[in-house]
Amino acid sequence: MTTACEDDRLLRFSLIAVWLFTAAASIVELNGQSRQVLAEAGIASPPWLVQLLIVGGAAVDLAVGLVLWLRPGRASYLAAFGLLLVMTAVATFLQPALWLHPLGPLLKNLPIAALLWHLWRRTTP
Repeated sequence: MTTACEDDRLLRFSLIAVWLFTAAASIVELNGQSRQVLAEAGIASPPWLVQLLIVGGAAVDLAVGLVLWLRPGRASYLAAFGLLLVMTAVATFLQPALWLHPLGPLLKNLPIAALLWHLWRRTTP
C-alpha cells in the first residue's frame, strides 16, 4: 500500500514526463509533425517564425517540466496550470477541431489540469 505522499510524487513525475517528452518530441519533429500542426492552423511562413514558435514552445514545455521536477510547490503548480490554460486557449482559437481529435491532444489537458489542482491543494503554502 502506498502513502498519499508517494501517490502525489507519482502524479508529479507523470506530469514532469508529459512536459519533458512534449518538449523533446517538438524538437525531434521540428521539420515534421511540429510544422504540420502549425501549417494546419494557418501558420506556415515565414519559416523563421514557424521555427521560433516550435522551439519557443518546446523551451516553455522544458521549463515547466524542469520547474515541476526541481522546484515543486504551489507556485510551480499554479504557474503550470496557468500556462496550460493559455496554451489550451491558443490551440482552441487556432484549431478548435483538436477537441474532436481521436487521440485527444486538447482533451488530455483536462486530467492534467485536475492533477495540477490536486497537487496544488495538497501542498502546504
